Amino acid sequence: MIRRVLKESFVLLHIDHVRLDDKWNYRNVLSPYHRLYFIDGGQGLICHKKQTWTLEPGFIYLIPAFTLCNLNCSGHLSQYFIHFFEDLGDGFSLFHNSNTVFKVRASDMDIGNFKRLLQINPGRKINRSDNPRIYEKQAYYQEYEQLNNVQPYDLFLETQGILLQLVSKFLPLKTQQPADPCSIPSNVVDLLGFIQINLGKTLTVNNLAKMVNLHPDYLSRLFVKLTGQRPLSYIHNKRIERAQHLIVTTDMSLTQISEAMGFDNVQHFSKVFKKITSLTPGRYRDQHHTPA
Repeated sequence: MIRRVLKESFVLLHIDHVRLDDKWNYRNVLSPYHRLYFIDGGQGLICHKKQTWTLEPGFIYLIPAFTLCNLNCSGHLSQYFIHFFEDLGDGFSLFHNSNTVFKVRASDMDIGNFKRLLQINPGRKINRSDNPRIYEKQAYYQEYEQLNNVQPYDLFLETQGILLQLVSKFLPLKTQQPADPCSIPSNVVDLLGFIQINLGKTLTVNNLAKMVNLHPDYLSRLFVKLTGQRPLSYIHNKRIERAQHLIVTTDMSLTQISEAMGFDNVQHFSKVFKKITSLTPGRYRDQHHTPA
């Protein structure tokens, strides 16, 4: 007998119920995580490319990771929101070729799931600002992700179950989604997953371009369109994100971390680390690391 195995799992980042006004007006939002909105009052807008979705009460909206969009409220808007990472076990997202916005009508069970998820995950509000450019920082991600590690296991499993239920509602829409002639090729989107699971290996634009049979310059343009960054900048950011995690959670030396992240030497690692975080790796460890 062939046993079907569930591969998908999610990492909860934020959840809250908020009331927004005309200050909620942000352009060119591109998040590395998925967003779920349940609207229970007022009205807002999501704009992506040349399409506009009205945020209206009684509906749930999914914005997949790396979907460039504008968020707007001209009056008032009441919403539950969930931000979560997708744990890419094999490097491929459920929505890897679906950079658009999805909308479904909420059932009573869905509404109950939003409320229950908020109840069992306290301390997940975004207290700093509702501006993504302020709260979308790797250090903040780690701060909220750490709450998953201290959550009682029964509630951790329940959280996973609720996220799976909510995400499952959008999969039929994904299969019905018409092809977008202007969309980025799926093999280019898949490179994000490949990079994520091969950060310690040699990654060059030329090699990545060969993998998807594209000219390096054209791949770079597609990368900017997809992530807002050129390939090398994207790779550096992902390597430093992983390095920050290793600095905080392990006793590996900086030389070991540098090698593990694919840098030629610790000096180059330190230079890139400081450029991205404004701190040297040593200073970052002094501020954030708790010895085992």
